[in-house]
Formats: sequence, structure tokens, C-alpha cells
Amino acid sequence: MIEKRQFYINGEWVAPLAPRDHDVIDPSTEEACAIISLGTSADVDVAVKAAKDALPAWRATPPAERIAYVERLLEVYKARQQEMAEAISLEMGAPIDLAFAAQAGAGISHITNCLTAAKSFEWLHPLGDGTPGAMIGYQPIGVVGLITPWNWPMNQVTLKVAPALVAGCTMVLKPSEEAPLSSMLFAEFVHEAGIPAGVFNLVNGDGMGVGTALSGHVDIEMISFTGSTRAGRAISKNAAETLKRVALELGGKGANLVFADADDKAVERGVKHMFNNSGQSCNAPSRMLVERAIYPQALEIAKKVAEETKVGNPREHGKHIGPVINKSQYDKIQGLIEKGIAEGATLLAGGPGLPEGVNRGYYVRPTVFADCTPDMSIMNEEIFGPVLSIMPFDTEEEAVKVANDTEYGLTNYAQTQDPERLRRMAMQLQAGMIELNGQSRGAGSPFGGIKASGRAREGGRWGIEEFCDVIAISGYAAE
Repeated sequence: MIEKRQFYINGEWVAPLAPRDHDVIDPSTEEACAIISLGTSADVDVAVKAAKDALPAWRATPPAERIAYVERLLEVYKARQQEMAEAISLEMGAPIDLAFAAQAGAGISHITNCLTAAKSFEWLHPLGDGTPGAMIGYQPIGVVGLITPWNWPMNQVTLKVAPALVAGCTMVLKPSEEAPLSSMLFAEFVHEAGIPAGVFNLVNGDGMGVGTALSGHVDIEMISFTGSTRAGRAISKNAAETLKRVALELGGKGANLVFADADDKAVERGVKHMFNNSGQSCNAPSRMLVERAIYPQALEIAKKVAEETKVGNPREHGKHIGPVINKSQYDKIQGLIEKGIAEGATLLAGGPGLPEGVNRGYYVRPTVFADCTPDMSIMNEEIFGPVLSIMPFDTEEEAVKVANDTEYGLTNYAQTQDPERLRRMAMQLQAGMIELNGQSRGAGSPFGGIKASGRAREGGRWGIEEFCDVIAISGYAAE
């Protein structure tokens, strides 16, 4: 049993003021794998004070020096990537190969992209309208609260911490209590990199306790939150009293439009993308809309891919999916699978219950529904599990209408070989990110959505800007 009962505050590991133990559950065994302590508002006060005290010196540190600290953090992270992968695999059930390459690897990519953006970031530049002395400056917003989820822990921690450090902010991180071990290991990386005391602080806790204390704290200037839309609304309301900036990256219900002229791998690619990370991705293409001319073939491919998708132990090497995070999530997924059947969708593969040969762990059968209609629950609710819903369409206009008819707007996808149609899809699909023909976002592109998916823009130059106040300067004396 791993014991991690301390918080990282002001450059030291310290005991919480009023310890309350919390079991971290290994979702592959349903048994506790670690014990942490959950904090209180008093612990938040101590951490925020440390961040506030460290702010003047850190914001006065030249950007080049702040960048150098983040470069050292990246070196430590790379050297300890295997440790990070093992922590993620244990706490949230990601298969170890996925945990190393994609989960832990995402942290390396995001820090690298942040550094690339930082080295060309203009902290002070002319407005550019021909007005002499008119300048635009960027100043750190101040002390920031960072609240991160369990499904891609390092993806979200690094998307927030690296740009906040570069921008000159100090911070308090609250990782998910479901998967805190990776963030506590990350705190070790921060310490090893020599980042000054108080700049980065970590307090474990739940949303109602530490999360609420952070989002309402008078000395925190900004909350950056990734998680559910429900929690995002609650955080926004709590933060309103102190008029702090709130950056939200929330849920999604991505549509994947597959036209008759799509490439041969389009359907297979979409199904595999949906099942990746056991379907626990906010940008998963969970609604596949297929042009009727190729609908029968698409169903055959989807069924085959689902049946060939292995479910297995996250500590074993190989291409398989692991469990979902906890019993609550497992039960929610099972309920929506049952609802899909009850509402008349055709169960093409998978279904309710544990996979064959499995008697413990929160494992879900890779499931595909066909003949779905836009009004079905499985076409509207974010399932957050390996469940794909497929429906046919007859016209491009119909497909776009169905794709956009959702409260969410994180990522939409389109597969076609028609260049004109690709251009139309890029501008007609309503989401913060549009991925065409299987092409991932470019390095340094912003990650974020619209509508109920939140409107944060994380990554690259946009990620740094989110942690800055933009200052309009007049009468500046040029050198």
C-alpha cells in the first residue's frame, strides 16, 4: 500500500492541518492501492499564502530565466517518464504501454510545445496601428488555482502548470482525488528542477472541499478547471463573487461525419479513436454519422473492430484497453448501455456486463450501437466509456445539423476526399477543434471548445496568454 499523506507547499512536503484519509482505488482490482489525505480550506489558505508570498519575486524573474526552469523540469520529467507511466497505470487503469507513450508522453509534448511558444512570445510589442508609443504588454495574472481531472492527468497538469510558470504566475494545484499519484510525482519533478519555493503548490482534496475553497478564494486571481460541465458551472458560480478569471475545459459529445468518399481506414480509425483510453476522453468521437451509401459496410467494420478490441490488465504490455475509473462511472456506463437498448438502438457489439472471463475490475465491453436516432440518450449524453453510437445520414446538410445539435462543442471530425467539402466542414461544424481525415491537431494548437464544453484555450501561445493580463500602454518611450 502506497502512503502519500502529505501536501507540497512552499517547497516542502508538509502534513495536512486536519488529516482525512482517502483510499485511491486501483480500478483493475477494485482494491485500495494507496492512501492519501484530503485537505480542507485551512490547507488551501496555507498554500495560497505561500503562492502569494512567492509571486513578487517570480513575476519579476525575467522570462528567459522562467523558461530555463521549465526546461529543467522537462529534463527531469523525461528522465522519470517510466515512473510517471507506472503511477498513471496504477491510479486510473491505463494500460502500461498507453500510459508511457500517450499518457505520460502527453506531458512531455505539452511542456515542449509550451517552451517553443514561450521562446518566441512577445511580452511587449507595438500595437501596430501606426500610433507612436502604443504598445501591448503581457503581465502574469497572479496566483492561480488549477483543478485537474483523472482521465488524462499529466495531459491536463502540464497544459496548465507549464504556461502558468512561463507567464510568471504562482499556483496551487488540486488534482483529482481519484488519480492523485501522478500529480504528487510531478511535484517531485518540480522540486528536483529547483523551481523556487512557493511558486508551485499541491493540495489534495475533493471538489466540495478544496475545489470550492480554491474557486472562491479572494487571493486567487484565476481558476483553470478541466472536468465535467456540471462542475464547471458550479465553479463559475462560486468564482463570480471574487470576479476572478475562469478558464473551463469541459465535456464533449464529438460527431464524426463519414462521407461515402472517405478513405478506406476512416471507419476503423474512428472506432479505435473512440475506444482509446477506454473511451474516457472528452474529445472522443462518440457519435459516428455515416452516409447511407456506405452504411452497411461501415457497420461491418465497426462490429469487427469492437470484437477485436481486447480488454485486459493495465499492467500487461500490448494493445488493449483497461478498466474505467471507478464503480460510479462503471454503473453510469452500464445504465446508458441499457438505455440504448431500451430506446431502440441496435446493439451491434458488446453490451452490458463484464467482458468474458473477467470477474472483478471496472471493465466495460467495447460496445457499438447502430441505427441510432438524434433523440436517443446515447446520442446526447456524454457516456465517458467505450461506447460508440452510429446513425446514417442522406445529405451533407442533415449530417451537419445533427452534428451541431448538441449542447457540447469540443471536437468534431469529418472524413471525405472532397477538398471543397473539407473546407465547408472546417467552418460549418461547431466546435473548438475540427479534425479532418484523421489528422491530429498541429503542435502548439490550442485545445478547447465552445458552448457547454467551456471556452478555455490551452496549449501553445494561447495557453500562455490565458495566464496573462493584456496591458494597453500609451506614450511608451522606444529605445
